[in-house]
Amino acid sequence: QVHVVESGGGLVQAGGSLRLSCAASGRILRINKMGWYRQAPGKQRELVATLTRVGMPNYAPSVKGRFTISRDNAKNTVYLQMNSLKFEDTAVYLCNVRVSDYIVEYDYWGQGTQVTVSS
Repeated sequence: QVHVVESGGGLVQAGGSLRLSCAASGRILRINKMGWYRQAPGKQRELVATLTRVGMPNYAPSVKGRFTISRDNAKNTVYLQMNSLKFEDTAVYLCNVRVSDYIVEYDYWGQGTQVTVSS
């Protein structure tokens, strides 16, 4: 079993910054990808940013240039630095961890952390 725990959400004014953290623990042979998704009330879950094991990032167009994803492989932890936050960034941010046993990939999700941006 793999446990995924997010932290770092909160309330911030528009234009401000927040840093989210996500740590994975448990029975992990290899992590292929870690990333962040978000879900606002009444909307579908959407990709924010992901980072592969070899360091290839992928950003949603709406956050490119404002958010930066990074990773500490030794700690199985991924970070999301969010700058120039906008009201529309308000959502529950969920961490996704894709692990592999070298044969099959499995996706694990955290409980989510609330980010609220006041206008």
